[in-house]
Amino acid sequence: MAPIFRNYRFAIGAFAVIMLILLIKTSSIDPPSIARTVTPNASIPKTPEDISILPVNDEPGYLQDSKTEQNYPELADAVKSQTSQTCSEEHKYVIMIDAGSTGSRVHIYKFDVCTSPPTLLDEKFDMLEPGLSSFDTDSVGAANSLDPLLKVAMNYVPIKARSCTPVAVKATAGLRLLGDAKSSKILSAVRDHLEKDYPFPVVEGDGVSIMGGDEEGVFAWITTNYLLGNIGANGPKLPTAAVFDLGGGSTQIVFEPTFPINEKMVDGEHKFDLKFGDENYTLYQFSHLGYGLKEGRNKVNSVLVENALKDGKILKGDNTKTHQLSSPCLPPKVNATNEKVTLESKETYTIDFIGPDEPSGAQCRFLTDEILNKDAQCQSPPCSFNGVHQPSLVRTFKESNDIYIFSYFYDRTRPLGMPLSFTLNELNDLARIVCKGEETWNSVFSGIAGSLDELESDSHFCLDLSFQVSLLHTGYDIPLQRELRTGKKIANKEIGWCLGASLPLLKADNWKCKIQSA
Repeated sequence: MAPIFRNYRFAIGAFAVIMLILLIKTSSIDPPSIARTVTPNASIPKTPEDISILPVNDEPGYLQDSKTEQNYPELADAVKSQTSQTCSEEHKYVIMIDAGSTGSRVHIYKFDVCTSPPTLLDEKFDMLEPGLSSFDTDSVGAANSLDPLLKVAMNYVPIKARSCTPVAVKATAGLRLLGDAKSSKILSAVRDHLEKDYPFPVVEGDGVSIMGGDEEGVFAWITTNYLLGNIGANGPKLPTAAVFDLGGGSTQIVFEPTFPINEKMVDGEHKFDLKFGDENYTLYQFSHLGYGLKEGRNKVNSVLVENALKDGKILKGDNTKTHQLSSPCLPPKVNATNEKVTLESKETYTIDFIGPDEPSGAQCRFLTDEILNKDAQCQSPPCSFNGVHQPSLVRTFKESNDIYIFSYFYDRTRPLGMPLSFTLNELNDLARIVCKGEETWNSVFSGIAGSLDELESDSHFCLDLSFQVSLLHTGYDIPLQRELRTGKKIANKEIGWCLGASLPLLKADNWKCKIQSA
């Protein structure tokens, strides 16, 4: 058995040696080639003749391509419009003077007109007091009062651009309240002064005029939404912000309401159709004349005087002396002396208003609500106040859309430490705190630089803040929890109607470059 086993092992070993030799020999042979032999006379596809003339170039812009222009003219035109060579047009300037009820302000805008819409590059702003209306019958003095502002414009606009930089003066509520005869003389004197003494072309027609309340509000809406990037931008239509502007003589509201499919805005003077860029907007706008901050003060004080006349505390027509009355719209121990109060009858009384013994902010709110005439007949519901139709801000304006409040809304809240965004309820809390008086002021405002000085030097804060709360909540029906935004600038540019009124002047036909004298 052993010999057989040994022979078997020998056979296996021999077989393994033979297989190893074959494997080594096979691996030394070159691998087969997979390259395809090309026939020497094989045809090569020819390059199309038009490849060599495709409009390709290192330079930017559109290159002439006759084939594309012939076969696809619309495409060629579209490409040309988007790839035109760099615009070489000079920057343009516009001067807009806001002749408000309490003072005049100049805005000088610098635009890049090579974009659509034009890009605002810079703005120069200055202001002064008093307003044109304070000059009453002195029309020449009113015109000359604008000289410091025009000097700012002369220093800012380059000499070569002055003759083609339009200037406009738009007066608002204060001059409107002065009456037609006086205001017309002032505006005529202003136009004459500008045309004779300055190099800027004066906008014709309504270039020096009292601006309608509808224009004032809509222009402020354009300014705000232009600076926010909500309008004029490429792409889909964006939601827009509402604008509430509080001046001295009037207040404006402008917003873009949205209605259910089966509803639309009621026709009337409040409806304003606007085209800006490629989009159309249907706006609600209204200017409430006589409900600016200073007019609101006078209305509240008029109620107090009228009540005193009824009670016999003041004799009717006795306006030669100063009378003394208590006012719930003053904090305790605070007086407002030598206040001129003009009644609806045009009678004017001089009053020293005395603060109450105890805080009476709620009673002040009663008065500020009362002057809004909320119970007036509403011919076209829903109404805001004084019988004026207004779409509901709750139903037709989304809570995600911003509400911006400007001018005196900012001026009376910012010095007291209010942020740039707060709820209406927080504004109500501020009014309540301010109306409590000096003891509360020290604990609340001592950490806000300058706020105590503001409160101690101006007795009107309690009344003004109460009026603002009434106007927004009772008047416009804004819920107390709604967030409000305020400020003087957006994107470092002044907010107001002036920019919105200036943009159309860049391509207007109501002014011409002024011929410069040798």
